[in-house]
Amino acid sequence: MAAAVCASSGSASAEGPPLSVYGGLPNLEEVEISPDGGKLAIIVTNGEERSVMVRDAAEGGKVITVLRVGQTKLRDIKWAGSDHLLVTASATTMVFALSGPKREYWKTFDYDIVTKKQTFLMKDAPGTMNVVLTPPTVRFIDGTPHAFVEGVYFVDRMGRNTLYRINLKTGATKMASASGLEGTDSWLVSPEGEPLAQSVYDEEKGAWSLMLKSGGTWSTVEKSASRTGSLGLEGLGRDGHSALVWMRDPKDEDQLVLREFSPQGGSTEVPQGGAFDQLVHAPGDGALLGGYALVGDERRYTFFDPKDQANWDALRATIPDEQPILASWSDDRRKIVVFVDSAALGPAYALYDADAGTLRWLGGTYVGLTLDGISEVQSIKYKAADGLVISGYLTLPKDREAKNLPLVVLPHGGPMVRDTLGFDWWSQALASRGYAVLQPNFRGSDGFGPDFIRAGYGQWGKAMQTDLSAGVRGLARGGIIDPKRVCIVGASYGGYAALAGATLDQGVYRCAASVAGPSDLPRMLIDNNHLQDSTNNSTLRYWLRFMNADGVKDPDLAAISPARLADKVAIPVLLIHGKDDTVVPYVQSTLMADALKKAGKPVELVTLTGEDHWLSRGATRQQMLNAVVGFLEKNNPPN
Repeated sequence: MAAAVCASSGSASAEGPPLSVYGGLPNLEEVEISPDGGKLAIIVTNGEERSVMVRDAAEGGKVITVLRVGQTKLRDIKWAGSDHLLVTASATTMVFALSGPKREYWKTFDYDIVTKKQTFLMKDAPGTMNVVLTPPTVRFIDGTPHAFVEGVYFVDRMGRNTLYRINLKTGATKMASASGLEGTDSWLVSPEGEPLAQSVYDEEKGAWSLMLKSGGTWSTVEKSASRTGSLGLEGLGRDGHSALVWMRDPKDEDQLVLREFSPQGGSTEVPQGGAFDQLVHAPGDGALLGGYALVGDERRYTFFDPKDQANWDALRATIPDEQPILASWSDDRRKIVVFVDSAALGPAYALYDADAGTLRWLGGTYVGLTLDGISEVQSIKYKAADGLVISGYLTLPKDREAKNLPLVVLPHGGPMVRDTLGFDWWSQALASRGYAVLQPNFRGSDGFGPDFIRAGYGQWGKAMQTDLSAGVRGLARGGIIDPKRVCIVGASYGGYAALAGATLDQGVYRCAASVAGPSDLPRMLIDNNHLQDSTNNSTLRYWLRFMNADGVKDPDLAAISPARLADKVAIPVLLIHGKDDTVVPYVQSTLMADALKKAGKPVELVTLTGEDHWLSRGATRQQMLNAVVGFLEKNNPPN
């Protein structure tokens, strides 16, 4: 292994911190500072139930109000001036008179922190659903805060993404423009509160177009083929009046270039924009200020304005050994809330005052977490079977010598996302029980360049899978883990990888646990088509690219579907799935369970009642963790 693993003496502790320290919801989920920098809005939990607390931003400042929402799944909070909070939540449900299965629907309400009144947005708009498609955009018109909402307006019984303007003082709601076109998927609003741009995507043809409004007239200014999804809109450009889009390089569709499109015509490539992993916009008017990129394991922020860069560099100097993430800031950009995702100290929020040059800690994300409950995380690299270099992270249990350890392989979901160096509650929970935990960024993971992504095309159940077992063998050669005591656990695509470890890459793992993992790929694609109400859509094309299949009837899909290979399983299997999962349907786990039972193989199915794909509820998240740890301790004891 490329990273040196420091051995420590001592035996394993009999029991780590309670699993509830890791398994419950984070006690601080989000912190937003008001535009004037005087107040903080904080989503707090007791591990299961949520509240929105508003307090004075000064040290020791009083609590102004608390809005208790119980088990509601909060998705976003946003200030609209200093007296209004826009709170967005979601629920999984079916809607009467709408076709298709359950979906995750979002709603937003305006909370007036002075009067304590709550007002749902979109409740008075005729011909629409009372839902939002994204969190609102806030603009001030004649000094009054307005929420611009993407809602659903019905034309010929078909819903269209349509932009609405809502006066938060009077509640007046009206269309901000004509109803969206068939295929409109996102909008941009100028700082003055005028519709500026809309993104339009033809699912059948895989064709994207950008429309801009100039002089009261909409016109199409750009078109592009994009088979695996809409290019969308990334916000306002540097001047605050252009539209930002990640465009595909004509010479390499997997390479993205950030471009600004002006309503007056023409486009410009943003300097350094192609290197950004995430963009940073001004908290007031939304203009592009810069972005950050992961360079190795380091997050590097780059701002176009030297004053913003100096401000950020001064903040970094107050915590030189940590890598803060910008969470929110005041309109004058002098007070900044940061999330410090520390692998060594645990995650926490802090408030930086640029005028005073001071950083004040607001609190740890997990209140019950102490340094005794945080295990060491190391960056590692190893070579796959074909020589491709794979990077990842190794979490080592505390107070154990890094020799002959039991291992849990924990592949990420996606698959086109990545793990990063930071605090991971699931890895830390497993390490607290005495397991080493490997999180590989297998081929196809994002953040390592287009060639690395392309290396994953067609490799579901193949090289993407053996990239995981190559990491096991590398750790075994170094004497760090015992190759006879290895299990694989994962969620979503990681859950598929766990099942593939039991069926397609045999002889590596002692047990496998899948959380919301696909097991029957043809059935999953058919259900996706039902959800999309289409047999030719971007989601289907995305999956088929990674699965190397021509369609849902391609026989190659059966060859990499664990539910159709149940007779090959020779290890215990645990299946965990949320009943309200709208991404990977619950039936994927019941199909796997039924196939294993029919084949006479050991299997346990744990149903998370009322849970979605993202483990959004505290009780069921804890239920999942308890089940996984109990399964591991039974089938792969850490001592």
